[in-house]
Amino acid sequence: METAWIFKKKYHIELSDVDFSKALRLSSLFNYFQDISSEAVENLGIGINTLEREFGVAWIVIRVRTDIIRNPVWGEEITIETWHQESQKLEFERDYIVRDSNGNIIASAVSTWVIVDIKTRGIRKTDLLSFNYPPNIKERAIDCKLGKLKPFGQKEVVYKKAIGYSDIDFNGHINNSKYIDYAMDCFSVENHMNYGVKSIEINYISEALPGDIIVLYRDISALNSNLLYIEGISEKYNKTIFKSQVEIEPKYSNQNNK
Repeated sequence: METAWIFKKKYHIELSDVDFSKALRLSSLFNYFQDISSEAVENLGIGINTLEREFGVAWIVIRVRTDIIRNPVWGEEITIETWHQESQKLEFERDYIVRDSNGNIIASAVSTWVIVDIKTRGIRKTDLLSFNYPPNIKERAIDCKLGKLKPFGQKEVVYKKAIGYSDIDFNGHINNSKYIDYAMDCFSVENHMNYGVKSIEINYISEALPGDIIVLYRDISALNSNLLYIEGISEKYNKTIFKSQVEIEPKYSNQNNK
């Protein structure tokens, strides 16, 4: 099989992928990113099964930022492109471009991944994996540096989420897209009717397992700047599970970008 340095895949947006407005749910987009990432690393010879069988490690995403120009809707066909950046000592970076059927860019994303020992859960160095790196693709989907997120002011408790069967994936922990739903549930349906997500950045910090309870906090003190902060903390262990910063915009503004 020929190695594809820029891996592309088409997605048809189904009813199960959209929200009440028939627009692509943000968690569905993150699911698409995970899906194409899996196929892309398989194409590079470092797929999920290979890593588990030969090295005893698994891919884990730890940071993602996504910028949205226009949210596609039910029935649309989109194409996602992804490529692997040159690896650091402990981290792998992967970028994404989302295009509509006319080839227009409607979303971009950058992500940071690590490989984790399946038994010890410790992070392993990137040089554990020996594979042919793609040519140095200097272009970045978003020109930014992913870093640590922190609240703008005072946090408030919104709700508590008990982790169950539907939240976990094949690794036995919460699928990364689920955290997006948890964050979006910190706001009412009316909020979602009036505002859309322009950009979201998320840090995945600790694992949560079935039976755990996550307390969801939000900070709206920077709302005048259209910025929101969401954080999930383990109720039992009082440790941070994830942090997220969201930039919002009125829905009419998003429509004008079409």
